[in-house]
Amino acid sequence: MVDTNPQKIAELLERGVENIYPKKEFLEARLKEGKLTLYTGYDPTADTLRIGHGITLLKLRQFQELGHKVIMLIGDFTGMIGDPTDKSAARKKLIRDEILANCKEYQKQARAILDFSGDNPAELKFNSEWHSKMNFAEVLELAGHFTVQQMLERDMFERRVAEEKPIYLHEFLYPLMQGYDSVAMDVDGEVGGNDQTFNMLAGRTLMKEIKGKEKFVLTTKLLADDSGKKMGKSEGNMIALSDSPEDMFGKVMRWSDTMMKNGFELCTRVPTAEFEEVLQASNPRDAKLRLAYEITKTFLGSAAATEGQSCFAEVIQHKEVPAVIAELKPTEYDIITVLAVSGIAKSKAEARRLVEQGGVKINGEKVIEITALTKPGDTVQKGNRFFVKVI
Repeated sequence: MVDTNPQKIAELLERGVENIYPKKEFLEARLKEGKLTLYTGYDPTADTLRIGHGITLLKLRQFQELGHKVIMLIGDFTGMIGDPTDKSAARKKLIRDEILANCKEYQKQARAILDFSGDNPAELKFNSEWHSKMNFAEVLELAGHFTVQQMLERDMFERRVAEEKPIYLHEFLYPLMQGYDSVAMDVDGEVGGNDQTFNMLAGRTLMKEIKGKEKFVLTTKLLADDSGKKMGKSEGNMIALSDSPEDMFGKVMRWSDTMMKNGFELCTRVPTAEFEEVLQASNPRDAKLRLAYEITKTFLGSAAATEGQSCFAEVIQHKEVPAVIAELKPTEYDIITVLAVSGIAKSKAEARRLVEQGGVKINGEKVIEITALTKPGDTVQKGNRFFVKVI
């Protein structure tokens, strides 16, 4: 049963939305006509989903709650090609084993937002199901729907041409592959971050020319820091959906005050009128505490939000040092091994990510290289709660 409540539809079409193609009125009418099928794609370029992915998951949830069919598409094929969006150089190509290892926890993390059971379950799909079966003739047929000039108009390619940096042919093929996902699943629409507009509109072109169908595209606003850089893995300011409660809570507390409105709008389910009142009535510190609690609750649950809040109060606000610091005698003294063996990081991959994000210290000094070495007597620290003494 599709819910056509005008207020809920207005919230879906406006909250956190950057653009709607072909136009807002088109999608509004479709939402009132009957059940739609839509999706968002997630390329497994890292071993965890990030808060930017959480924004699109929340938008999918709004569609799901109105009774529409939502698909979480894992780009296990396109991830091996590498999305060139916003990249000044070609992405490092990933092999299939790396891709499958990276996406292992994606559905589990998405369950915090999407319902994969019940009367209207979200569906999980992998785009290797159709891309791996395509032959060269079919790829050439797809390529015939676009021109080289269209591809070169993309801003990152223009920059590379100006800087005399190479553009690889497989990077031109990426939007074709992502666009074909829409055709293969025969969807009514697609949701994605505003930085994915070109790729999603490629799917809109293919749907119109191959299926004769008008596909809607809804782009969400991007969560950006004060410099305008989106929060993410590439920029080193990532909040991962695999973060511990204390890490997620603490990272939000380090956001600037100017990020709070977008944080509430994009990353929580707090009603708009309520968070606007919080921002107006509270001092910035109290409002940020509420934001950190709500974001942690959204992606990790209520108990985790309470835990993160308690840790922040103990370690940051009251300057308390953990009562017990574990000791470790590692077989290797490099920082990645110490983090992984001590349990501070769940794996060496997570350990590298922590270092790259600036979340690790040795004797109070931030570690900036993944090749850093520890020595007996050093204290290794993650965040403000996890410590280990190297012996």
